[in-house]
Amino acid sequence: MTAELDIAGNRRSPKYRRRELIERVLWGLCQPLFRFSPRHLYGWRNLLLRLFGAQIGRQVQVYPSARIFLPSLLAVGDQTTIGPDTRLYNLGPLRIGARVTVSQGAHLCGGSHDDADPAFRLIRAQIRLDDGCWICADAFVGPSVTIGTGAVLGARAVAMRDVPAWQVHAGNPARYIRDRRLADRSSPSQ
Repeated sequence: MTAELDIAGNRRSPKYRRRELIERVLWGLCQPLFRFSPRHLYGWRNLLLRLFGAQIGRQVQVYPSARIFLPSLLAVGDQTTIGPDTRLYNLGPLRIGARVTVSQGAHLCGGSHDDADPAFRLIRAQIRLDDGCWICADAFVGPSVTIGTGAVLGARAVAMRDVPAWQVHAGNPARYIRDRRLADRSSPSQ
């Protein structure tokens, strides 16, 4: 027996708290100040994000074409770069560590819908990018995913499961490619 979709139920269900709705409206009104700022005015964009409740570390570079859904659910560590045309669809908390690179076109998606619920209830999940990881160009990180310390998610890869620390994953779905821990490559082999 298949459950019939309850579109009306989905539309009636509360998805955001009142404060978040107000934040979304105000953030939308401030988008021209963010998106049309010159590329190198990282401090200006960091200030705007902080005004909306984001926790932004030192020397963070967020490009003007980055799209951030709810700044109040964003935390970014020191010396992190969020590149051009990235999408941070942070319906839940998005924790980005220090010295992380989120390359151009990457999409971090912290939301989904419960496909077992006829009303497709909204799921708001956390995403965590640990220190020193790299999300390559056009990669996708799904809800509830953690990318471990020093890990790399390859270009156009799709991570719907955690990527362990110091591993390289690529493909759709993302699969283990190799370990990137630095072996003692400077000494000659014996």
